[in-house]
Amino acid sequence: MTKVRWWPRPVSYLETWQAMKTFTAGRGADTPDEIWLVEHEPVYTLGQAGKPEHVLNPGQIPLVKTDRGGQVTYHGPGQVVAYCLVDLRRLGLFVKEYVELLEDVVIAVLGEFGVADACRKAGAPGVYVPWPCNALAVSAASPAVVPGRSVLAEAAGHAETALPGGHELAKIAALGVKISRGCAYHGIALNVAMDLTPFLGINPCGYAGLRTVDLAACGVVATVTDAGNRLASRLDAAFDARQGRQTRV
Repeated sequence: MTKVRWWPRPVSYLETWQAMKTFTAGRGADTPDEIWLVEHEPVYTLGQAGKPEHVLNPGQIPLVKTDRGGQVTYHGPGQVVAYCLVDLRRLGLFVKEYVELLEDVVIAVLGEFGVADACRKAGAPGVYVPWPCNALAVSAASPAVVPGRSVLAEAAGHAETALPGGHELAKIAALGVKISRGCAYHGIALNVAMDLTPFLGINPCGYAGLRTVDLAACGVVATVTDAGNRLASRLDAAFDARQGRQTRV
């Protein structure tokens, strides 16, 4: 079982980033994997190969150049970040498989909340929903719903591509990872109920005009705590399944 830890909220990005690097640098072959759940103070983060021109108008929000992959994104109150500190070698995962696992977990969690047709987008890691969102407007206490799998991502070459029925793809969860000595850190950020205005100050994930939404915009009533706990539960199950597969082999 993966250890799950909620950090005090809100917490600075720099503090948790340094803690992730320290944890990863000091871990050994038998160090248990951990999932850290975080709600950050407002911050823009620019990935290792990120282009500064995608930061349009940061205003008073600090910008941190970090060591994860990807371009620029925003973290802030109302968003839950699940930092996954896992040994990919022990789980028998390549990076591409790991990214797909993280996306699968988010799609499943969105399905629990009644958000249908959540999907991937080719060449753009993260999770997207057709907009306007085809949600069931369920509350956090509602029964689980089987997540819808969509081929809409294959029809969308970029953020402005129109989808059938006048829909476009809007991003609801961002993803970024860093691999060091076969171990991953950073993870996934799911927008729950937040002020989405700061996303207008950037080209989210390097895409001009990309719409960013949250669960609240999809008609879902949920707390950061509930969304984080659901993410952690499904991540833990996914990692355990991989660990069990490796053990059987």
